[in-house]
Amino acid sequence: MPPRTPVYKRVLLKVSGEVLKGKRKYGIDLEATSQIAKQIKEVAELGVSIGVVIGGGNIFRGVSASAKGIDRVSADYMGMLATVVNALALQDSLEKKGLPTRVMSAIRIEQVAEPYIRRRALRHLEKGRIVIFSGGTGNPYFSTDSAAALRAIEMQAEVLLKGTKVDGIYTADPNQDRDAARYKSLSYIDFLNKGIKVMDSTAVSLCMDNHLPIIVFNLNRKGDFKRIVWGEGIGTKVDHKGKEE
Repeated sequence: MPPRTPVYKRVLLKVSGEVLKGKRKYGIDLEATSQIAKQIKEVAELGVSIGVVIGGGNIFRGVSASAKGIDRVSADYMGMLATVVNALALQDSLEKKGLPTRVMSAIRIEQVAEPYIRRRALRHLEKGRIVIFSGGTGNPYFSTDSAAALRAIEMQAEVLLKGTKVDGIYTADPNQDRDAARYKSLSYIDFLNKGIKVMDSTAVSLCMDNHLPIIVFNLNRKGDFKRIVWGEGIGTKVDHKGKEE
């Protein structure tokens, strides 16, 4: 049987901080991080160019801290620094699996990460390196979802993949409602009109304006990342054509 051909040549994977904490209440679970690195390696070995944007919610969440009294701008910058910590942990795990990796940061912190420069990032991807984008957009009031959409467009990715702990977008929270049903696909407009919280509206609007499809899937489910790249109907796809089904 001939080897399967990936339908995507370049992808941007958004990894939430929640996925990195595994079964812990907070922080980084090294076993969970290693499993994510393993999935990334499987896809990289197919010849797919991979960029990763990483969240920081397992360490610090700016919006939550702001609600408790910390200045919003300061809280957001603290959250950006948390994404750098996660990026370094993922880089270590990827390199232990033999993958050339670069961490780039939207906040200048040269001792541990390269400053984000678009042309340099593209060059890394062209050379087959995994590029982990940390520090969000470098600006307060923007989520790492928005950073993922922005970097995906800048890196000319063909799809934005959001890896979460749930296998797609549901009509309700599947952890609280047994009758919740998973959408196979949605249009950008339906996503926005329904007020779905899986990804913030700024990120979705940016993808809509730039015709960048989004696929939400469970990154904890082994092999799903690879199956998406092969074109299997994993998770929920959001694009202009999406139908509620």
